Amino acid sequence: MDSLKLLWMSTGLANFELGQVIMMLVGCGLLYLAIARNFEPLLLVPMGFGAILTNIPVAGFSEVGGLLHYIYYAGIDTGIFPLLIFMGVGAMTDFGALIANPKTLLLGAAAQFGIFATLFGAIALNFVGLDFSMKDASAIAIIGGADGPTAIFLASKLAPDLLGAIAVAAYSYMALVPIIQPPIMRALTTESERKIEMAQLRHVTKVEKIIFPLGVLLMTIFFLPAATPLVGMFCLGNLMRECGVVDRLSSTAQNELINIVTIFLGLGVGSKLSAEQFLNGKTLGILALGAVAFSIGTATGVLMAKLMNKLSKEKVNPLIGAAGVSAVPMAARVANKVGLESNPHNFLLMHAMGPNVAGVLGSAVAAGILLALVG
Repeated sequence: MDSLKLLWMSTGLANFELGQVIMMLVGCGLLYLAIARNFEPLLLVPMGFGAILTNIPVAGFSEVGGLLHYIYYAGIDTGIFPLLIFMGVGAMTDFGALIANPKTLLLGAAAQFGIFATLFGAIALNFVGLDFSMKDASAIAIIGGADGPTAIFLASKLAPDLLGAIAVAAYSYMALVPIIQPPIMRALTTESERKIEMAQLRHVTKVEKIIFPLGVLLMTIFFLPAATPLVGMFCLGNLMRECGVVDRLSSTAQNELINIVTIFLGLGVGSKLSAEQFLNGKTLGILALGAVAFSIGTATGVLMAKLMNKLSKEKVNPLIGAAGVSAVPMAARVANKVGLESNPHNFLLMHAMGPNVAGVLGSAVAAGILLALVG
């Protein structure tokens, strides 16, 4: 009987807790969004599966000696995985649209207002008993940048206990860009503004594209060294893309390396989706603040583009301001789609890529500012 009892107690059925069941269902929900709805599948598939694995009773995937434990501490706790992701994203990014129209840098900067508005929102939630520290609030605020690797990097440095909730919020709202942004864009623009056709962008030379990442890195070194881990790796990847002499390295960064790291990053984040860490009032607060941050960032980007349209000699379609929230290239595609709905001859994709890549740099700079202030 003792042997049978011991055998029974070693099964999952005897050890399941309600919270673990709920979190495994959350993991299944992430898999559904990735597979059935095609929302950020490259990360949500390993993240959702990681959430299932970490909540299996007795297995100990996330405990010392478990696979997910070492994946997390080797790549996420050290900050290595987000930085490698940033290098791969840099290698896939074409800054031509931003170089051709430098004014769109203002749109990427304006969209980061959602980050700092959410910072104060997180602090305000202390009045309802959620008790977010300044580091917690800073890590939550970066969700407004709509940049998953940046959110994970900052959360791992400032609020590792909230990493799972912050990562899920960041990537969920990135995946929901086509649903969240269009109503805000339409509410803040008129039909005539959405029909605005912008002048064709000038040709950008190879020399300009090579100098640009070096210039961005130099400015970051001078004025915000705390942001150089993210910006530096991003610029390295972009330089490998544009210099034309390391095609093999650029291809590896864009394909094999970023794919391998994405698998481990997703599993590592999933390891933080355990019931005891995720099922609490703070998680609901983070999810709510993430939605607010993303909405504010979209709105401020559109409003800045409206202002530029009023002040600039050349017409600016306010829709491209929404692309400043980063979420490359989905936000730019959404701006293009909404523009085509009002004017079938209005192709905004290349124009929207300017603020879109500016938003990537903007979120990295915002993370550097927060890290310098409270890290």
